[in-house]
Amino acid sequence: MQDRIDFNCDLGEGCGDDDAILPYVSSANIACGGHAGDEATMRETLRLCREHGVAAGAHPGYDDPEHFGRRTLPLSRDEIGMLMLNQLARLAAVAADEGVRLTHVKPHGALYNLAADDRIVAEAIVGAVAAFDPNLIVYGLSQSQLTDAAEAAGLRVAHEVFAERGYARNGRLLPRGQPGAVIESLDDAIAQVHGLVVRGEVATADGGSIALRADTLCLHGDRSDAPAFARALRAALEADGIRILPIA
Repeated sequence: MQDRIDFNCDLGEGCGDDDAILPYVSSANIACGGHAGDEATMRETLRLCREHGVAAGAHPGYDDPEHFGRRTLPLSRDEIGMLMLNQLARLAAVAADEGVRLTHVKPHGALYNLAADDRIVAEAIVGAVAAFDPNLIVYGLSQSQLTDAAEAAGLRVAHEVFAERGYARNGRLLPRGQPGAVIESLDDAIAQVHGLVVRGEVATADGGSIALRADTLCLHGDRSDAPAFARALRAALEADGIRILPIA
């Protein structure tokens, strides 16, 4: 059983109550103007991170706000690299102005899921992070191509697990829209988090279970009940003797 974990949330997306979530998490993944966000939302979220002592990271995704970055776009390796670099630069400029140091990068949505299985996409993302700032930690789906590619490139890596998303037998997230893809019950989410963090395993949709490395735990900030989930999940982790601390 591990005694600490990073608790992260996707924020700055203009559709959640970031101020109510941030007191309970240790890291924030901030939308960089691709799938969501603009300079005003980036600035406000960075200020909240500074106020609450939360580590701030970039959350770049496909430039597709109409579909919230959850639709795969046919981009080349070079195009993915430029997408990453442009969004990293956009957030970093605002962060520097606010006196906040970025600590990590976590791709968003369809880009994140594609990088879990597509080594070329994973290496495009990793290459962009390494070129921009090799000190940034890469957050990727636990035991995926993205974490493998980042480790191979010598970058720091955080293997990520999810509090309220269902898992397939291969350790990938169930596609949204499929039954069980999103966990709606707080009790079920707490049970899943307990399994992941305390026992290092998660139940899968087929009734089995798999072992997963858990360095950081994600809660999606765009769900309407995210503040209540954040508060309850933190309380449950602390009741298990788990400290909530940023990786950096």
